[in-house]
Amino acid sequence: MIKILHFVIIFILFIGSSYAKEKVDLYKKIDLFGEVLQKIKKEYVDDVDQSEVMDSAINGVLQSLDPYSAYMNPELFKTLQTDTRGKFGGLGIEIGMEAGVVKVISPMDDTPAYKAGIKAGDYIVKIGDTQVQGKSLMEAVKLMRGPIGSSIELTIRRKGERKALVKKIKREVIVIKSVEAKILKEKIGYLRLKSFNENSDDQLMKKISSFEKVEKPHGYILDLRNNPGGLLTKAINVTDFFLDDGEIVSTKGRRSMENRRFFANKGDKVSGKPLIVLINNGSASASEIVAGALKDHKRAIILGEKTYGKGSVQSIIPLSDGGGIRLTVSKYYLPSGKSISEIGVEPDIFIEELGENFEINTQSDNQLKYAINLLKI
Repeated sequence: MIKILHFVIIFILFIGSSYAKEKVDLYKKIDLFGEVLQKIKKEYVDDVDQSEVMDSAINGVLQSLDPYSAYMNPELFKTLQTDTRGKFGGLGIEIGMEAGVVKVISPMDDTPAYKAGIKAGDYIVKIGDTQVQGKSLMEAVKLMRGPIGSSIELTIRRKGERKALVKKIKREVIVIKSVEAKILKEKIGYLRLKSFNENSDDQLMKKISSFEKVEKPHGYILDLRNNPGGLLTKAINVTDFFLDDGEIVSTKGRRSMENRRFFANKGDKVSGKPLIVLINNGSASASEIVAGALKDHKRAIILGEKTYGKGSVQSIIPLSDGGGIRLTVSKYYLPSGKSISEIGVEPDIFIEELGENFEINTQSDNQLKYAINLLKI
């Protein structure tokens, strides 16, 4: 008993000394940071705004964690909070950061960026006359937004292209029409889901109910290409339409409250009819949850290209100065236990995307054409 007690005391002392050492090291780093600021103030070639330097330092800490965490000063926080209501001004692209450069996650359908030919995976290296290198994600977003009707030039780098591409784009009010649906002549229900906003699941359910009552298609195509994601709850609801039971997704984070599991309710809304899900590199976040869950349950054939790999949840956290941070608090995991983050969802059938736009054209859209042929068999 004495030996055990002696061990416990030594262990507590070790933990305490380790914590104390870590605390001392942290204070040393803070002192060092203050010293660096003083050197900049006294010796840097140009005068600098100390407040802006501190903003950059805070953002640097967050950006070092992952491409999606970022700091917003009070001005940015007020104007650039995540909008899930389906209407906002800008170019119509979902973006992230990679190696200090803005990377396009996905252009949104029927938006200025989409019409200009911006593609998922493009790197934006210059916004107007401003180099993006060294800018934060929120600073880049602010540069891209402006008066409705005004134009801006984006200089992008694209894999496979030797020269930089310059795209002139006119800013518009972005209104996302999240659902497009029709019955194809092959008696197939085509459902294009462009985003997961507040009304996406209700709109999709109404279309499916209408099809089931009137046209009675023998199969469905769910098109999630270039869908950048959105609300987790809507992704769960959409997946639930096509499942009879089983886990849809789980989230795991540092805090116990972030560890959650979500399951399907009883009842497949299309009675188990054949389902094909179309994906590409612009399918991200909530889109990957839907595609991954349906794949894991073998409920659908996943066709197209590997998805983007954004499998994390961000919270917008207000700060005392009126600003805020966008911080990753948990990650998504598919029913198989696999993480989506930086991996993405692999299609069951890989079909390279040839066209740039998706206009429900069975002749020019090779992926859709392949899916239709599969359902006709």
